[in-house]
Amino acid sequence: KLNEENFKKSWLQESDSGISLFINPTEEFYRQTPKNENTLNIKYLFNYLKPYKKQLAFMLLFLLIGSGLTLIFPFLTEALIDKGVNPKDLSVISIVLMAQLAVFLGTIVIDIVRNWLTLYVGTHISITIISDFLKKTLQLPIKFFDTTLMGDFRQRIQDNDRIEEFLTSQSLITFFSIITFSVFFCVLWYYDFKILLIYIVLTILSILWSFFWLKKRKILDYYRFQQRSENQESIYEMLNGVTEIKLNQFEDFKRNQWENIQQKLFKLNIRILKLDQIQLSGFEFLNQLKNILVTFLAATYVVKDQMTLGALLSISYIIGQINSPINQLISFFRSLQDAKLSIERLNEVQNHPIEEIDTVTKKNLKPLSINKLNTTQVGINIQNLSFQYEGPKSPFVLKHINFLIPQGKITAIVGASGSGKTTLIKLLLRFYNPTAGNIYFNSENIIELSPKSIRKNCGIVMQDGYIFSETIERNIVIGDENINQEKLKKALRIANIEDFIES
Repeated sequence: KLNEENFKKSWLQESDSGISLFINPTEEFYRQTPKNENTLNIKYLFNYLKPYKKQLAFMLLFLLIGSGLTLIFPFLTEALIDKGVNPKDLSVISIVLMAQLAVFLGTIVIDIVRNWLTLYVGTHISITIISDFLKKTLQLPIKFFDTTLMGDFRQRIQDNDRIEEFLTSQSLITFFSIITFSVFFCVLWYYDFKILLIYIVLTILSILWSFFWLKKRKILDYYRFQQRSENQESIYEMLNGVTEIKLNQFEDFKRNQWENIQQKLFKLNIRILKLDQIQLSGFEFLNQLKNILVTFLAATYVVKDQMTLGALLSISYIIGQINSPINQLISFFRSLQDAKLSIERLNEVQNHPIEEIDTVTKKNLKPLSINKLNTTQVGINIQNLSFQYEGPKSPFVLKHINFLIPQGKITAIVGASGSGKTTLIKLLLRFYNPTAGNIYFNSENIIELSPKSIRKNCGIVMQDGYIFSETIERNIVIGDENINQEKLKKALRIANIEDFIES
């Protein structure tokens, strides 16, 4: 749903008239079987936790011990007042305070160990998730990258941080927050049912208030993702296109373009801040109202001698301790929503078909051989080849091309800039598939061959080759983890740069 400002910005052009297209599904649409997609979901994400069962078990144990130690505090507080302060018994006061100190030190040690385990598990899960994302990304065909911005990829990778937070800290802490919440509820029930009833009713109202704003928060999160992607893309273009920018005195324009994106982000952050303030203010108001009513009722009991002062302080402590699990529960649902949104964006990559599909590309490219073939047809045979980039109305880059690249001969393809030479090479390497026609490596149709197998048997240097942030040696030997020194020296001699490298 767009607001009026964004709708007019996207709709209105130089003229006041335009075309509106209303589309309704036909009966054929409802007869089609939905395509099964291998989508990620919250349940699937928990598979990433399986390799760390031992560490998670320790984290659960420490959280359980920490929750148990926290439960001791209200009873120690009640004992301090009723059995120590009121009777003026210093020995009881000393014992209770020493017990509180011991419990406090125990919780500190538990928190330290838990934080180390959370760091270990969280880091490894994050690496695994991002590694899987990069693995999938590198399996996608070249045409996918032609229409995808670099900033979009970087933002999706950063989305993994939200998934990591949900899987590690949020899920585990929320689990034990619920346990703590339930235990303290029982303690409140032990003191007085009316107090518990007031607390439950106002707690439910505060949680429902927070849930009411989650849908609007989801919409703003999509906007923020888009703006952050544009921001990263703008910086990427400035750094990678700095030569063209300087040659054409384009510095001010690109900088102003970046500043405009920052203004958009600023306005969007204002909208997000307003929403968060409304959500949190309402939640805190109901939360504090609940605390005041409970404290007032407990204080009334003390005045009427229906409750001890120690019990009042114990209830006050419990209220403070229960507020934390409730806040954690709200944070969990926000984190759950963030994780779902991140998964949806990852699924846009996950569901895209990869380049190597078993049902289509089963065969490996075999060395070209003249056996069993007419010698005039040995080589790469191109028959009635046509190609156009994405879009049915885009112009044909190549149209009805027919020729043979014979084996054992040097074939030069010469033409003006933009005539399709590079496109033809990319078709031969299966970066793209032909729009029409066929390419044969001897008798094998290129569509039936594995793209990796084709590229493994070809040596090529593209006109827009990329220099990696590696050594000269590693930039020459790309694709082999173990460097063959003899092949490296041979390549240096062929390129006539042996003296330059050695100097």
